[in-house]
Amino acid sequence: MNLYLMRHANAGVPRETPALDAKRSLIKEGKVQCMLMARILGALDVQVDVIVSSPLKRALQTAQFVGTELGYDAKVEISPALAPDASYSDFQEMLAKYSDSEGVLVVGHNPNLFKFLGRLVTGNGGAAIRMRKGSVARIDVDRHPPLLQWLIDPRMARSIYASVAKSSRPKTSRK
Repeated sequence: MNLYLMRHANAGVPRETPALDAKRSLIKEGKVQCMLMARILGALDVQVDVIVSSPLKRALQTAQFVGTELGYDAKVEISPALAPDASYSDFQEMLAKYSDSEGVLVVGHNPNLFKFLGRLVTGNGGAAIRMRKGSVARIDVDRHPPLLQWLIDPRMARSIYASVAKSSRPKTSRK
């Protein structure tokens, strides 16, 4: 299975109370991050069989925007195993549910998302891997231990797009 771990896109400043924070939605920059990362995933020919999101609004919106851009037709599934207070064992149980899938995109939150990533690739959680808002990591779960294939964040994606756009001049013959 190829597991794509995605941190929700930018949703602005956290709210004081957990109930209000759970309803926080993406800001304009977050929506732009979603579209950019979806284009990157499309360019990398990412195929997902299922998309699973945290129940919080900002993660669900991220999952829906990216799914729509990838041409994902099914409904985004919601799992409390991706909520900010979820445990690694909850996360493992959720992954086991989708073990027959080839490509699974999950959208969640830091700090638990980067901790889950660290535990997946090291087996003990020793890796400190930074995941900015909107970042996507691809993990080959079939390898033992699972192998981190790549990690792309929106800043890197913007830099790649900018450098490609600059070098997209028509080629001329040097005869």
